[in-house]
Amino acid sequence: MELDPEYLRRHYDSLSDEALLAVDRNELVEMAQMILDEEVARRVLAPRRVTRRTHAPHAIPTQMDPPDEEAEDYGEPPDAGDKPGWLEDAAEVYSFADLPGTARAADAVNAQDVLEAAGIPCYLDLAEISQEKSAAPEPARRWRIMVPGKLNLRATSVLEREIFNPEFEADWKTHLETLSDEELRAMNPEIAFCGLFDRIERVNRVYDEEIERRGLKSDSASS
Repeated sequence: MELDPEYLRRHYDSLSDEALLAVDRNELVEMAQMILDEEVARRVLAPRRVTRRTHAPHAIPTQMDPPDEEAEDYGEPPDAGDKPGWLEDAAEVYSFADLPGTARAADAVNAQDVLEAAGIPCYLDLAEISQEKSAAPEPARRWRIMVPGKLNLRATSVLEREIFNPEFEADWKTHLETLSDEELRAMNPEIAFCGLFDRIERVNRVYDEEIERRGLKSDSASS
């Protein structure tokens, strides 16, 4: 018997928060898992988080975690459906269109999990995209993950390290495996990714220059 996605959406929508979180996701088929994830994310509950990719790096180092007092500035996580007080000045750090028939809710929940594991408050929003603004044949939705404005840069970097960099690493490894021995020996990562190495150099240089301009001592110099 073929599942009716609209029936599943209505069914999960009718459940209480407790009943929804009690659903055993592992017993569901892929379509039902996707719709369950969407409903959990829509309510901004504290779901059973999506398992991170197996090639994700180890836990976020403690030096990247914000001090406890900084995290406390944003208060406790809001209840389901409530919007945090910092949302008015929030920054969008992750977004994508959720086209009909795609299972992108799991990606959004996974990104939310990564940010919360780093101690970064975040808010998951699912907004409808009007037909005239959507390239899809049917109305689509857009996932948006918001964080406090002053944590924008750090949140973006955490997502890059925990999600996008592992994916890039896997693609890069696959590419290298396709090269011949001669091509591999001729490959120089610093040339292939000269823009990336240049950016790192510029980031460090400008930071050191600003520290010097203010007459301060960097943490590395004072330790």
